[in-house]
Amino acid sequence: MTEMTVAVTGVGALTPAGPDVRAFWDGLCGGRSFARTLPELSGTPVDFACAVEGIDVDAVIGGRSVWRMARFAKLALIAARQAVADAGLDPLTWDGGRVGVVLGVGVGGVSVLIDNARKLDADGPQAVSPLLVPMMIPNAAAGEVAIALRAKGPSLAPATACASGATAIAVAKDLLATGQCDVVVAGGAESVLTPLVMTAFARMGALSRRTDDPGAASRPFAGDRDGFVLGEGAAMLVLEREAEARARGRVPRALLAGAGSSTDAYHPTAPQPEGLGAQAAIEAALRDAGWSAEDVGHVNAHGTSTPLNDAMEGVLIDRVYPHRPPVTAPKGALGHTLAAAGAIEAVAGVLTLQYGVIPPIANLDAPALEFDLDCVVKEPRAQQVETVVSHSFGFGGHNVALAFRRA
Repeated sequence: MTEMTVAVTGVGALTPAGPDVRAFWDGLCGGRSFARTLPELSGTPVDFACAVEGIDVDAVIGGRSVWRMARFAKLALIAARQAVADAGLDPLTWDGGRVGVVLGVGVGGVSVLIDNARKLDADGPQAVSPLLVPMMIPNAAAGEVAIALRAKGPSLAPATACASGATAIAVAKDLLATGQCDVVVAGGAESVLTPLVMTAFARMGALSRRTDDPGAASRPFAGDRDGFVLGEGAAMLVLEREAEARARGRVPRALLAGAGSSTDAYHPTAPQPEGLGAQAAIEAALRDAGWSAEDVGHVNAHGTSTPLNDAMEGVLIDRVYPHRPPVTAPKGALGHTLAAAGAIEAVAGVLTLQYGVIPPIANLDAPALEFDLDCVVKEPRAQQVETVVSHSFGFGGHNVALAFRRA
């Protein structure tokens, strides 16, 4: 157990539920899916997804810098600005040398790469943007956020697939614990809603094929789940040492008590069936927090709605938390936002602690018979929990667990 406690002093989010944290929370508590058919995906095997809408990202960012950013970096920057403002901090006055940025991205600017490949084929080398490389590389988002926030401390871009956002938060905790930073802006971003990526996921059998009813497609822990719904988004958290946050008069939204990571070393895409690697990450987070499993009051599950992942995680939750804490899974509403998911779900856990409300799992009336889980369904559950563990698992066998407690 570490002596230092990390405070979450600000959060920001752009999700399929809306362009800010309030819309995100209201949408999540509404218990419905934001999946819909997208014209730009017409002709693909799965033509629906969960997109970020209701915001002109270029107008919000403003200035000429929008021309050098792919969409995932724009989403990350807006979420970072929201989080910093929520924390009551000002990049014009803080000591930028003590501020770090850790931003998980899985794929990067694939849409920019595809567009330029087409231009090369059609019109030759002169049609390729000289900004292609800095726009498509996954660390572009971390770099752009650091530039905009004048953050001159460590700037990192962990890529652990669908666990990337959670990995970023765990790394941020270490940067604070080792004294390398006083403030870290951490989270994840992803935007890959292109025909190529959708087709690739469909071809590997990962996506739900409910094209006749997109809103019912993402069904975490349901007996008839058949795959995930792809989403996009970004979420960022501002993390500080608790004592320093309170010294500047800031009441934390929640406290990050522990983090744990592990690797399955089993298969490139399938989880280890018994969830032994995932369990190791959870147990590491509990040790870091100084908790026993029975201390966990709520589980924010990875819950992708795929047969293999949910089967593994359902058994895992039943085994690790025998006292049956309430479980939610935001991907029922938001889809699977890949690298952003761990950060988005961390924000959900923080807000549950702050507001005493657990959002329901969209599209779930009751968990599959093989799962002995207390899933929150149909409507939000008013319950003041003191502790939350958030699970994140990624292709490649990456597992991350984050333990939060009420401030």
